[in-house]
Amino acid sequence: MMNRFDGNSSREAKIRYLDGDFQIVLAGSHVICATTGKAIPVDELRYWSVVRQEPYIDAAASLEAERRAGALSGRQP
Repeated sequence: MMNRFDGNSSREAKIRYLDGDFQIVLAGSHVICATTGKAIPVDELRYWSVVRQEPYIDAAASLEAERRAGALSGRQP
């Protein structure tokens, strides 16, 4: 867990999302939920999309992102 004296307390982390894990590319205290825009502390990050490379604050936000992606990809021209 990072503390506020480590120099990363207010910086957004850059993360590479993998299957079942993630890799911190640039250290920071948080990431921004792709669905809600809310900050997610890195040590509380549990939901993300490997395909879209984006984080979610909770399961509901992840489901909403899946619905949006499905609706967009399922449209006919």
